[in-house]
Amino acid sequence: MLYRTLDAEREFSQRRLNEALGRKVSTPQERQDRNVEATTQSDRLGQLNTVEQGLCFGRLEYDDGSTSHIGRLGLFDSENDYEPLLLDWRAPASRPFYLATAASPDGVRRRRHLRTFGRRVIDVNDETLDLTEAGADDGLGLAGEAALLAALEQRRTGEMGDIVSTIQAEQDRIIRAELGGVTVVQGGPGTGKTAVALHRAAYLLYTYRQQLSTRGVLVLGPHDEFLRYIGQVLPSLGESGVLLTTIGGLFPDVTVGETDTPAVAEVKGRIDMANVLAQAVTDRQQIPDEPFDLEVDGEALWLYPEDCAAARDKAQRSRSPHNLARRVFRADMLDRLTQQAVRRTEADASAGVPDIPLNEDESAEQELLDEQDFAAMRAELADSVVVGQALDSLWPKLTPQQALTDLFGSSGRLDDAAAAYCDAADREQLRRGPDATWTPQDVPLLDELAELLGVDDTEERAEQARREREERAYAEGVLHVMEQDEEIVDEEVLRVSDVLDAELLAERQEYRSRLSAAQRAVADRNWTFGHVIVDEAQELSAMDWRLLMRRCPSRSMTVVGDVAQTGAAGGASSWQQVLGPYVADRWRLRELSVNYRTPAEVMELAGGVLEGADPTLRQPRSVRATGTRPWRRQVGERALGAHVVDTVTAELAAVDGGTVAVLCPAQRVTQLRDALTGLDGSDRLSVLSVHRAKGLEFDSVVLVCPDEIVAGSARGWRDLYVAATRPTQRLGIVHTAEVGATEPWLGAEPG
Repeated sequence: MLYRTLDAEREFSQRRLNEALGRKVSTPQERQDRNVEATTQSDRLGQLNTVEQGLCFGRLEYDDGSTSHIGRLGLFDSENDYEPLLLDWRAPASRPFYLATAASPDGVRRRRHLRTFGRRVIDVNDETLDLTEAGADDGLGLAGEAALLAALEQRRTGEMGDIVSTIQAEQDRIIRAELGGVTVVQGGPGTGKTAVALHRAAYLLYTYRQQLSTRGVLVLGPHDEFLRYIGQVLPSLGESGVLLTTIGGLFPDVTVGETDTPAVAEVKGRIDMANVLAQAVTDRQQIPDEPFDLEVDGEALWLYPEDCAAARDKAQRSRSPHNLARRVFRADMLDRLTQQAVRRTEADASAGVPDIPLNEDESAEQELLDEQDFAAMRAELADSVVVGQALDSLWPKLTPQQALTDLFGSSGRLDDAAAAYCDAADREQLRRGPDATWTPQDVPLLDELAELLGVDDTEERAEQARREREERAYAEGVLHVMEQDEEIVDEEVLRVSDVLDAELLAERQEYRSRLSAAQRAVADRNWTFGHVIVDEAQELSAMDWRLLMRRCPSRSMTVVGDVAQTGAAGGASSWQQVLGPYVADRWRLRELSVNYRTPAEVMELAGGVLEGADPTLRQPRSVRATGTRPWRRQVGERALGAHVVDTVTAELAAVDGGTVAVLCPAQRVTQLRDALTGLDGSDRLSVLSVHRAKGLEFDSVVLVCPDEIVAGSARGWRDLYVAATRPTQRLGIVHTAEVGATEPWLGAEPG
């Protein structure tokens, strides 16, 4: 019945969409109405198409004998007062499905979990919440324990699945937290932080649709592999109006390459870089050391240091960004140069022209040149290439890309701007050639420069206005010709009035308004979001946070991470450290304490690694054991590649269609990737550094040379902890170095 209703809804939306697209319009209002209807039905159709799999996954039986079904979206009976047939999982009425327990049943007698394949039910698990009934058992205290464990045992596919049917109470309370303010979700490996964050995005868009539809929701991930991994979750929950990106994707028209080395990334991420960039911009507002002359139309005009200093001071007092203050500087300098030219013209006239009788309306005290003459001379100077080049040399118009390239490419500029904030070794880390590719760590710096520079789009707006006038005139001219010649008006040949008329520009604007908030935000650096969700937030630098706070002035944020897994040198050691400068102590902490992903056997080993990272940190408890203990093997350096190939071949067979990851030091990625190329099952295999594995999970993990991971950075133990907690089933360790008696991961049994 539910699928029949879904099919009927699809047919209805498709019919309405076809009607809207085929509707003839003759006025701007009719066109707008058509566009709104087409967008509405297209969005609805897209939503209906994403919920085919797992449409209904739950059923509640209440004490009064009534029932309700829970699913991915709401469906209603249009022939019976729109009675609910299926409750959207985000609706308040669905909360008992996630929160009801035997101790607090909330009126629920039985909760049923349905597993489906296509449109066929393949499994049913019932929980009786009435303790007076035979067989009632609260088990581990997990909602839908059987369904949850079945989902956890499933093979991974390389893409994250949603947890909408198995959300647990501690997760649900975070997902449904209020919109405003900063919510920090602290959780160890496998606690479902990412899943909670994505389901929270879907919940907020459902509950606060009117508030968020115009500004959108930003979900920020640590790297592109992570974005590909989570890419299908929100569409499967019926939401597509969310922008998923990394820090490197938050500056339009800049394509980033590989990340910087940890040392360079740490320097670029310091908050002091904001002062360095501000000084670098100020340094571009120059005063000449001595006067120099400009030859304009055969006459010499002089640029005096005192005039330039006065103009610069006036521009800086405006407190406008560099490129906007530049207009103040140029205007003042043009006035000064024009006055200089006027004085010379009047002096020449007085010296070389004999007395001329005055007209009746003139006096001897009257100036030779009037305001109109002054304006004309000023306009000539403004158009002068020589004057323009001279003023640009003193106060250039800059783009963020140009300013950062100039700064890092010039030892002199960098030393002048950064000497007070960075020592010589740090400055050396920042230097690079003019052809260097952009890195993700450059994006916060470019964004900071964009704020400092501003955009002087006077010329661009004038050009746009000119083009718009030409297009409108052309459209009106074509219509006029058509009105005069009836032979041209042939609907079979060309319906020009539908595609080219005096309202062409208005329709273009309407088209822009039909884009989703996420689509518009991609191209607009100044876009501010209604809510921002940050995953792996502990890795962000101080400059990253500075950028994000500009994107969310309302400070409506969900910050997800685990300080025990901080690997970046400039990452968070505490949440107060990173959030305090922006919201003081006005943020709320929510903790996830249950590890759903990682088996108890693996977490026992990982606990030893965490001890090496920080003895005061606690890890979450696992809900399941697999009976498979981690293993380790020592091999010689020369045999490492061949041994890893044999090991991975065995692991691919062991997980029987699941995923395998080789996690290794960054310097060994290429070596091992080449060795494993062409292996059967390579579509299920990943070779990654620890940084690239953050936020991901695999059925089996082969951890290679963990001692090198520890030695690779100041927070190497935390990196090793991240690597050791990626598997959902199996973990093996391959190492070349001798294992010391104090190594925390020695507990792994030799294989």
